[in-house]
Parts: sequence; structure tokens; C-alpha cells
Amino acid sequence: MVWFDGGLHATEVLGAHQLIETTYQLISRNDEETQRFLKDLIILAVHANPDGMELVSNWYMQEPDDAKKTYGTIPRLYQKYVGHDNNRDFFVLNQNESINIARIQYHEWFPQIVYNHHQTGPAGTVMFAPPFRDPFNYTFDPLVPLGIDMVGAAMHTRFAVEGKPGVTMRSGSSYSTWWNGGLRTTVYFHNMIGLLTETIGSPTPMELPLVVANQLPRGDLPYPIAPQPWHFRQSIDYSVTANYAVFDIASKRREDFLFNIYRMGKNQIDRGNRDTWMVTPTEVADLQASIDKDRAASAAGSDRLSAAINPFGRSVPSKYFQALRDPAKRDARGYILPASQADFGTATKFVNSLRKANITVHQATAAFSAGGTNYPAGSYVVKSAQAFRSHVLDMFEPQDHPNDFAFPGGPPKPPYDNAGWTLAFQMGVKFDRLLDGFDCPCKVIEGMAVPMAQAVASAASAKGFVIDPRVNDAFVVVNRALKSGATVYRVNSPLTMGSITHPAGAFYITATSGTRTIVEQAAKELGVPVHGTNAGPGDATRLTPKRVAL
Repeated sequence: MVWFDGGLHATEVLGAHQLIETTYQLISRNDEETQRFLKDLIILAVHANPDGMELVSNWYMQEPDDAKKTYGTIPRLYQKYVGHDNNRDFFVLNQNESINIARIQYHEWFPQIVYNHHQTGPAGTVMFAPPFRDPFNYTFDPLVPLGIDMVGAAMHTRFAVEGKPGVTMRSGSSYSTWWNGGLRTTVYFHNMIGLLTETIGSPTPMELPLVVANQLPRGDLPYPIAPQPWHFRQSIDYSVTANYAVFDIASKRREDFLFNIYRMGKNQIDRGNRDTWMVTPTEVADLQASIDKDRAASAAGSDRLSAAINPFGRSVPSKYFQALRDPAKRDARGYILPASQADFGTATKFVNSLRKANITVHQATAAFSAGGTNYPAGSYVVKSAQAFRSHVLDMFEPQDHPNDFAFPGGPPKPPYDNAGWTLAFQMGVKFDRLLDGFDCPCKVIEGMAVPMAQAVASAASAKGFVIDPRVNDAFVVVNRALKSGATVYRVNSPLTMGSITHPAGAFYITATSGTRTIVEQAAKELGVPVHGTNAGPGDATRLTPKRVAL
């Protein structure tokens, strides 16, 4: 199964047009190669942002003078609120289009190859195509980068066969396979081969500029192109060639791709069931510094005679390797998110981001103990013994991007776009890492996790309702109350209610029949803990509604 898409960034207009052109050719051509593709493959042709394309197209076509047409001055974002950053959403999955794409990729079809078209190409070339430059993310299976290189080689070969020069790779641009938020990059953590091309082209004719260094063939630009006028039709033709190259190798090696995605999933499950160590760049640097220190001390204490028995000799003694196998630094067998944390509602939202990416999550049906800690019923459990283990690790563990220097002592090469996101850290979720296998009285969450419903104590007789401000959804409840015309305060000092002490900043909502309904509904649907009280707000500041502009 091969996925190819276009139009994610709607102002990158080539993506949508090559999608239409390639689909047309697939269903209209009768040549032997195209018929082989249709026989051997399931091809998913995906428009990633059709509303954005409509907006951009209408804006471009409103100008009758072809020389003045432009899509560079649109006064609206083509993706509401986020614009270009819709391609940074695929690890958290907040947007409907991203959620639908993830559903197709990770729940329904599981394509072995995902090809994501973008613009624009590096100066002096027509297109960037895989392979990518280092680093790749060390959490995913080695068959991922190897598969990318294989498919990338097929793409570049077909360009040369068809006499289409100007396609660069690796160091020809900054694109790597490290970060985890894009349409084609999150797939790596799901055992899929993700491809990215960046291609020049505009409906308005343009010039392909001269970059002198790109006139000399090299490993990452084997077939240079001369500067020349450039038309949109040429970019579409290059895109179709790239698509056909992917379809061709997918057809010829379909059994290998199917077996490899199975093999990667099994590898991940096996790794999650045994002790493993994810070696990080920091650990490697620390070990090398330790070796260098010992080597220097050994050399300083040696004369020419004793140098002959230098323990280092020509290599490093294997005992140093044990530093990379510290039992305390083992990969987690699983992660537990206790239901007792202050903002369990946000933990539920985090779990649902995992579920949208088809991570298996369990929920405790009774209290249990694991790793010497007691956990209440309702706690979430994410075990690492699953096919998408790489995504689990990437959402829970720190991002340790390798140092990448142009030369020793030289300036660092920045990571492409981002060094990565750790979603559990961003959302402030509390969790424990379990280094040994464990069991629990748990059930698998089917679909999405549901917030644990709360009851409002003393709701009928309360003079006011108090909500802990550490709960993110407390602000949702407060804004609903303010919208209804309720009186709301923030207390200026800690507020103790029996055995519970709320911190300074806690919200106090004056009880009325309307606010009672609001807080009871929020406690039930959002899982926001609300405490009724017969006391007043005391030392507190009254809140007023605010208009928020984005």
C-alpha cells in the first residue's frame, strides 16, 4: 500500500496539481507499467487540505491579468489558526484533518510507503528527494532509514533514465528524519517509509537560477541542471516521475515491503519485552570523554618500554562498553499515569493523542501495585511491548539530538525544523517509568479515553464552588460561568476545606442554580474536581471576562 499526497500547505500549489495529474494518468493509461501498478498496489491518493486549496485557488484566479496573479498576499491563513504549522500537528493531533490522516495511516490502511509532496526546491535545483541527511532518530527501527535510502535511490535513478536533471539529496538541503511532528516524519515511528520532496514551480513562469557550485556533479547532486526559464508543467512532470518511481519499486519489491513492516513491528514488540538500552548522544560523548581522560593518564605514566603494554593498545578495552549498559538506564517496559495526579483530565487528553496515533493504552479497573508504588483504579498504563513502541518512547522520553558540527570545533548545523517534542513534558503529565515487566488489573481502551466523572460534594447547599487552578480545564469551567453572568473570584491565599487545601489562585464560583448546573456538568463530562463550600471567597480578586485575540 502506497500513500501519496499533496496540498498540505495550500500555498504550495504544485502538490494538489501533481496529485490530480498522477491520479488521472493512473486511471487513464493502458501501458504495461501502469497496469502492473494497479495490479500490485493499493494506491492512496490523498488531498491533505482541500479547503486551503480552494481558498488559495480563488484568490489567485480573481486577478484577470496573468502577469499579476499571486497567492502571496492572501489575508487569511489557509489552515485556520495554524497556517503552515498544520505540518507540526501529527504528534499531538489537534486538528480534524490531521486526525483523519492519522486514522487512515495508523488505524485503517497502514501504508508501507508514505510520500509527502512539498515546495520549494533548493536554489539551483528542481527538487530535493530522499535519501535524507543525518541524523535519523535512534528510537525507530533501522529498517526505516535503510528503506528510505532504497526508495530514494530508485527515485534518483528514474530521473536520470528519463533525462530529468537537477534533483539533489542528503546534504543538498537540511531535511533529516529526526523530528516527530510532520505528516511524513511521524510515520517513521510507526514502521513506515516516509518520503519528502521539495520541488520548485509556480503557475506564474519563473527562472531557475544559477548556483555555480551546483554545476559540478557530486554524490548528492549527480545530474546538475542549467539555469533556464521554468514552467509549472515541468514541475508537474517531475512530480509524476517521482510518483511513478515510488510505485515501480513498491510493485517490484512488494513482498519485501510487506514483510519488512511486519518485521519492524515484531522487532518493537520483542524489544519491549526484554531489557534494552537506547544509547543517546550525551552518553556516547560522556563515555568518550572518560576514555580520553584515562588514555591521557595512561600515556602520561608510561615510558617507551611500558608503552608497549599500554592497556589501550590500538583499541579501547571492552570494559568501557558497560557504561552503556547501566541497569538504571534501561528502556522503560512501560509508563504509568496515576489517576491521583492533580490534573488527570490533561493526562486523559495526552492519552487520547496517543490513541489517535493508534498506541495501545490500558486503564486500571482496580487499584494495583507495580515497581513498589501503589496506583489507584483508573490510572493509565502504556506498555512499550507494542508495534509502535518507537512512538511511545518519543512521546515520553527526552529528545537528545546528536551534535552535528560542520567540522571539529566548527559551527553546529541546526536540526531541520525542530529537535523534537516530548508530548508528556509539554502537557505536564505526571508518569512513572517502569524498568521491569509488570502486570495490572487493566482493560484496553477502545476508541478514546473518557475523563473520570467527578461528583460535586455538597452541591445542593453550597454557597460557592472551589476549583483547583492546576487543572487546565478549570479555565473552561470559569469561562462558562462568566459567560452565564456568574460572580467568580480567584483567592489570594491558600483555601483549606476539611482535608483539602487549594493553592492561592484557586477559583471560587458563587453558587446559583445556573452555576450549580455548570459545575456539575463540567465535573461529569470533563472530570474537573469541584468542591462545594459554605464559606465565602475570603481574600480574593473578582474576575471579569476577557476578550482574547489570536
